[in-house]
Amino acid sequence: MVEPSQPILVLDDEADVRDALGQWLDVAGLAPELLSDAGAALARLTPDFPGILISDVKMPGMDGVHLLDRVLTQDPDLPVILISGHGDIPMAVAAMRRGAYDFIEKPFAPERLLETVKRALEKRALVLENRALRRSGSASGMEAVLIGRTPAMVRLRSLIGDLAATSASVLILGETGAGKELVARCLHDFSPRAKRPFVALNCGAIPETMAESELFGHEAGAFTGATSRHIGKLEYAQGGTLFLDEIESMSPALQVKLLRALQERVIERLGSHKPIPIDLRIIAATKDRLTAAPNFRSDLYYRLAVAEVEIPALRARADDILLLFQRFADSAALSYRRNLPPLSADIAAQLRGHAWPGNVRELRNAAERYALGLPPLLPTEGPVGAQGEATLAAQVEAFERNLLIEALQRHRGVIAAVMHDLGLPRRTLNEKMQRYGLERTAYTGNDST
Repeated sequence: MVEPSQPILVLDDEADVRDALGQWLDVAGLAPELLSDAGAALARLTPDFPGILISDVKMPGMDGVHLLDRVLTQDPDLPVILISGHGDIPMAVAAMRRGAYDFIEKPFAPERLLETVKRALEKRALVLENRALRRSGSASGMEAVLIGRTPAMVRLRSLIGDLAATSASVLILGETGAGKELVARCLHDFSPRAKRPFVALNCGAIPETMAESELFGHEAGAFTGATSRHIGKLEYAQGGTLFLDEIESMSPALQVKLLRALQERVIERLGSHKPIPIDLRIIAATKDRLTAAPNFRSDLYYRLAVAEVEIPALRARADDILLLFQRFADSAALSYRRNLPPLSADIAAQLRGHAWPGNVRELRNAAERYALGLPPLLPTEGPVGAQGEATLAAQVEAFERNLLIEALQRHRGVIAAVMHDLGLPRRTLNEKMQRYGLERTAYTGNDST
């Protein structure tokens, strides 16, 4: 999009031509700056100059072609439009080969000039935005982890910084793919417990029969198949942080035992009566507020939610979309050893207009596809308006299919890992893959897990 404030340097040694060009641009709502010699133009230009340059070719002193060479040495991405009444095809070809954005021969229609100028301004704005995105990717500290410049992300980082210094239990609220585990890791990594373990447990991915053992551990012989001692997550996180994702899926019976452990700060492994003191911080996460979950104990909720952190959905911070996309695409290009093409205005508009039901996880997947030379948005995806016209069932199916594709790509088709990641039984996963025409072999070479 062209910003009216983007400056346009108009360089011509003839005052009447210079004034005419300036008047055309001014009437079009643009911001021309009229100059009479190349030295004045060079003094005005910087590597991140936000606008473009229009220059006559035939001028006393330094002509437009030599000025072009000087300008592009300083900033090879600056659009320079050359105008000449003495031009011919060889001159135009030479100018374009030297890096000119366009070459316009006098006389010309004002509409032709305005069209070229607007395209050049759009290109310049996109180049500078890409540069800013790459610079921001080198940020340090929490800004390099929780990326975003919107007020919502600034507030989120500030809140996490305040809470990280404490040992208070935190409940993280956020949609699927919004980055709940990333926030939990920041609460740990920027805390006094940072050098101790960070242990994550997805409560929705563990069979109910194994959940108690995973949480509290067991002794050898505690039950059939328990051939050796197993250290549970509560004990393993000693001194550090235990992250309980999808806490809403925890069974009522296990909720009672977890509540008791958190109140008394003592656990017992299954098959043992020896109390084990625990010192750890609990961070839990859920997609929906626990107060609306009918089977979730209110006393455990109040124990977990000493503080609440709500992660904004990606669609609620649209100005961060390109920033995140560029960061993920740069990382993917480095990993895949690919040259990353510059982000075009069309693709940038598609990314800004997409609804992102899968949030940051979906955006990262799109960036990886882009780094591989594929369209960033899958065919089932589309801009907000297009999705709004689809039925609810169609949108849900598209979202579910995308999640399955992301998991299959992430785990290279290893079905056991996909089942654990998505918390699905094998039969259910097989049925969904069959429904959406997904083949495991498309994502891995020969693994048959």
